[in-house]
Amino acid sequence: MTDSHQQILPPKRVAAIHDISGFGKCSLTVALPILSATGVETAAMPTALLSTHTGGIEGYTFLDTTDQMRPFTKHWKSLDLHFDAVYSGFLGSFEQIDIVKEFIDTFRSSDNLVVVDPVMADNGELYKVFDLNFARGMRSLCEKADLIVPNLTEAALLLEEPYKDGPYTKAYIEGLMKRLSGIGPKKIVLTGVFFDEAALGSATYDAQTGIVDYALVDKIPGYYHGTGDVFASALLGALLNGFSLGASAAIAVRFTQGSIARTYKEGTDLRFGVDFEHGFPDLLRDLKLV
Repeated sequence: MTDSHQQILPPKRVAAIHDISGFGKCSLTVALPILSATGVETAAMPTALLSTHTGGIEGYTFLDTTDQMRPFTKHWKSLDLHFDAVYSGFLGSFEQIDIVKEFIDTFRSSDNLVVVDPVMADNGELYKVFDLNFARGMRSLCEKADLIVPNLTEAALLLEEPYKDGPYTKAYIEGLMKRLSGIGPKKIVLTGVFFDEAALGSATYDAQTGIVDYALVDKIPGYYHGTGDVFASALLGALLNGFSLGASAAIAVRFTQGSIARTYKEGTDLRFGVDFEHGFPDLLRDLKLV
């Protein structure tokens, strides 16, 4: 029972611009439940509709929803909606990059956060559906962001630098983040950071304060699809609950590692995504929501 005099504030609201895969946990099917669990209302703008995600699964269907994105924007604007954050992920074309930039311009306010996860590459290689011109287009979107969440491959592409294999040094990681902030975003969260083979996690940099933080946990064998979306969604949920950049990244790393650890222990098909659902109690305790 709540105190009748206690003010109840409406939930923060995010516009999540990602693809949606009917099966295989990634993108919107990850972002929606995770953000909702953290108490954040989430509006979804699908960039594509797929029967499954594309990682290691053959025969999937794919419906491009580019033609619906501008009408979504126009309708949401007509409703005079305010978003506390704009959060973009997988985009399927140059046109979608331009549409998201238009969306940001339309809904930008003095008190909202623009988060871009520049989904386009991993393990030193661009995804097969993209080329270097797309990477340059993604850089132009990152220029509009307050916060970007690239992995090491995406960071190199954004900077038009050669990809470097790990293990890394702190000097390299911190130099990379400072160069990324020169593109435009003042907050950088870099994923896939490791200094030895035992631990893996993230690094954060706030250009306004100069603060650098690391969040590293024990590395678990295997390659797990959708973990970038799990991480970025938990990160944003923590930020919108008032946690600092470094603390939010640490919460997101713990949540992601727990999801991977359960999946590893369960022995399920790694193509189908990680078991993040059973991690909500721990996430809510981390966020001090329970």
